[in-house]
Amino acid sequence: LCRELSDLETQSEQMLAEMNQLEEEEKNCREIVERYDFMEWEITEWSEQRAVFSFLYDSIELTVVFGPPIDGDVFGEDPSRKIVSLDFESLLDEENAPPSSRLVQRLIFQFIESGGCWQEKCPTLSCLPQVLHEVSLVVSHCKVLGEEIEFLERWGGKFNLLKVDIDDTEVKLLFSSSMAFAKFELTLSLAANYPSAPLPFTVQKQIGNIGEEEIAAVLSNVPVGYHYLRRTVSVIHQNLLQDPR
Repeated sequence: LCRELSDLETQSEQMLAEMNQLEEEEKNCREIVERYDFMEWEITEWSEQRAVFSFLYDSIELTVVFGPPIDGDVFGEDPSRKIVSLDFESLLDEENAPPSSRLVQRLIFQFIESGGCWQEKCPTLSCLPQVLHEVSLVVSHCKVLGEEIEFLERWGGKFNLLKVDIDDTEVKLLFSSSMAFAKFELTLSLAANYPSAPLPFTVQKQIGNIGEEEIAAVLSNVPVGYHYLRRTVSVIHQNLLQDPR
C-alpha cells in the first residue's frame, strides 16, 4: 500500500510539473498573440449615423454615434469626423448566466465606468481604434479569468479545492487536505486590472494552522500575469497541502 501511495504521489508530482510547463508555454504564446493580434470586437453595424461593436460573445455592445460627415467624405470615414457619443451596454442574461460570466461582466464594466466620459477620450473617429484596443485588452484578460474559474470549478479536486463561490467581485476558494490536516477559505478580491497586480486576500481558518501568514509567504513567489488565479491555486496546493504540517 505504501508503495502504491508513493507511486501515486510521484505521478501526481510529474503531472503537476508537466501542467506548469504547459502553462508557461501557453503564457508565452498568449503574450505573443496579445502583442500582435488584439481584436476582441466585431462590427455589427456601420451606417452614416452610427457604428455598433460587440464584445464577449455579444454580451457587451458599444454604440458610437457620429457627427455630420465632413464635406467630400463620401463614405463618412474621415479620421477627423466628430464622435457625438460612445455608449456601452450589457446584453448579458443575468438570471441565467453562470456566476463566472456575471463576474467577468462586472469587472469589464468596472473598467468602463472608471474611464469616465468616453466621448471626451474619443472626440473623433481617429481615436476609435485606441478605445477598441483598450477595451479589448480588458475583455481578453477578464475572459481568460472566467475560463480559469470554470476550470477550477471542474477540476478543483486535483488541487484540494472543495468549492468555488463568487460574491460580487470576490472569489472564495475552500481548500481541504487531510494530508496537511487543514481546511480554510481563501477570499480573493478581483479588479478590472487582473492579472497585472497581486490579488488582495483574506483567509478564514477552519481546521489546522494555515492562515494569512502562510498564504502570503507562498503567494509572494507567484508572479502576476497570464493564468494568475490558476497558478495561485496550484502553488498553494503544492506548497501547503501536500505534507503534514
